[in-house]
Amino acid sequence: MEQLDATIVNTAIPSIAASLQVTPLSLKSIVSSYILSLAVGIPVSGWMADRFGTKRVFAVAIVVFTLASVMCGLAVNTPMMIAARLLQGLGGAMMMPVGRLTIIRTFPKAELLGAMNFVIIPALIGPLLGPTLGGLIVHWTSWRVIFFINVPVGMVALWLVMRYMPDYHAATRRPLDVVGMALFSSGTAIMSWLLEIFGEHTLSPAMMALGFVLAASLLVGYALHERGTEFPLLRLALFRVRTFRISVLGGFVTRLGIGGLPFLLPLLYQVGIGLPAWQSGLLMMPAALAAMGMKFVSQRLLRRFGYRQILTVNTVFIGITIALYALVDAATPFWCIVMISAMQGFFNSMQFSSMNSLAYADINDADSSMASTMSSSFQQLSMSFGLAGGSIVAAWYLGKVPQTNHVMVTSALHHAFLALAIVTALSSLTFWRLRREDGESISRGISKQQTAPVVGQA
Repeated sequence: MEQLDATIVNTAIPSIAASLQVTPLSLKSIVSSYILSLAVGIPVSGWMADRFGTKRVFAVAIVVFTLASVMCGLAVNTPMMIAARLLQGLGGAMMMPVGRLTIIRTFPKAELLGAMNFVIIPALIGPLLGPTLGGLIVHWTSWRVIFFINVPVGMVALWLVMRYMPDYHAATRRPLDVVGMALFSSGTAIMSWLLEIFGEHTLSPAMMALGFVLAASLLVGYALHERGTEFPLLRLALFRVRTFRISVLGGFVTRLGIGGLPFLLPLLYQVGIGLPAWQSGLLMMPAALAAMGMKFVSQRLLRRFGYRQILTVNTVFIGITIALYALVDAATPFWCIVMISAMQGFFNSMQFSSMNSLAYADINDADSSMASTMSSSFQQLSMSFGLAGGSIVAAWYLGKVPQTNHVMVTSALHHAFLALAIVTALSSLTFWRLRREDGESISRGISKQQTAPVVGQA
């Protein structure tokens, strides 16, 4: 449900913009506000799961998400839509790390990659159905219906959770780090907001600089606060675990490039090329289908080549596929767009499976909740920053050209794709620090103890 709603909105952006009488590019706030709310809310979700149990927190998350979806469908202006999306993001924030934590605690590391791949497959149905279903709904009815369909989905999901969801609690209760939550959440929120409005001339350069200094100061303040806190909101000491550090920070940079695609692609198809919403949605399907197919081969590829080689090479391939979108215009044959979309979904799926599973290769069971929370937090922050960065580049090249000028819009989006491609390809350098044997506890079921030499033996 969460993935469906994150993708179904993108196809409807032009229709929502026409209904609310704003420009399509200005509506990036209804996408970024959702992602930002996820990033701000995720850190506290790990504490909530430890305190109240995974089952109860997941059930509450579904209720909040469903009610917020109804509010989105009833919105009559952009501020109302943003407020509802923020609430919807808070509901989504309690889903992702809690669901991931449940999987981590249920399966041993040797079975973790296969389990996560299996569980991710149903989640990929959202991106598969989202753009297509959104396009069909917008074409035949109203964009408001795309939010109302979450009501029956939410009711079924709630029943499944109450019937089948395991209920895990932490062995010991830790207090909520209120000060840390205020510092980290406010710092990330201000930084994301500044990136969103950057280049729109709503603030003077001096105020923008002051805002960035304030956001950076809050985040540095959290880092200093965390060192002297027994139970911090996010325990940064986990970054001393090399595989966790490389997976999370390397994934952060990689997602900066990927994060802008879900927003920019519908704009390219609908505003740039001039396709109707339903055709734009159909062009998003190959990526989701290829992503689902990759789940069946990712474990064998990782076992054969290892995490270091897969992540380094695959990241470059993602950058290349993003760059190929800079060649797409109104004269591009549909089969070429389908091929690019399929390659992008194939490589993205391999990347996410690898990064998400590698993060827990050397994490002990006691730190699994914190690791899941931190990984999810940085993942959503990178997607938020990536969305803002892609929009900034597109707006920069678009300038004051009317967004009804399809040729100029397409050219601006092409520059945005090239910028995202360069960032993504360069992020492959972060994975060079991995060792050949890293992640074998997951890909091959080999622990550190099994691979270490016995004392006294050559």
